[in-house]
Amino acid sequence: METLTDNALMTRVKQGNYDALGLLFKRYQKPILGFFYRMNGNAAESEDLVQMVFERILRYREQFRSEGEFRTWLFHIARNVQHDFFKKQQKEPFNKNWEDWAAALEAENTADGDLEKIQDLALLDQALKHLSPDKREVLVLSRFEELKYSQIAEILNITEANVKIKVFRALQDLKRIYQTLEHGKNT
Repeated sequence: METLTDNALMTRVKQGNYDALGLLFKRYQKPILGFFYRMNGNAAESEDLVQMVFERILRYREQFRSEGEFRTWLFHIARNVQHDFFKKQQKEPFNKNWEDWAAALEAENTADGDLEKIQDLALLDQALKHLSPDKREVLVLSRFEELKYSQIAEILNITEANVKIKVFRALQDLKRIYQTLEHGKNT
């Protein structure tokens, strides 16, 4: 069953085979967790949101159209879960404490010994934090989750051309913010 496509597994879920949902969870837990973590910077909340996504998949399994792509449908659900959660919490999607991130980053990458790379990643993360949630979301989906523009267009319910424009503008803003932060670091 592990060799089945995502769509085939989801079709089995629709038919009541919940073991197939377990396989989908194994395949997509980390990418969805990464999406949430990049959006909100909180590991515990991100794990809870992953669980909420898979609960919704189960609840709305009948709405999955097998001619569509499961990954796109999954990220559409994840995006809705994120928006619902933050609306309910009435908080900004990313309020990560810089010291927490720096400590986590150093603990994760110290074995590499590449301090400059760690600092660049931390600076990039800080720049990402300064983007608006909409711009951060489109970059996370396109660059970190490596979704195609057509998939993002479907998730955001906009045209593919509009996605390209949004990604371009978000990258321009990210570059400007990164350079400003880098300049401030060097002075």
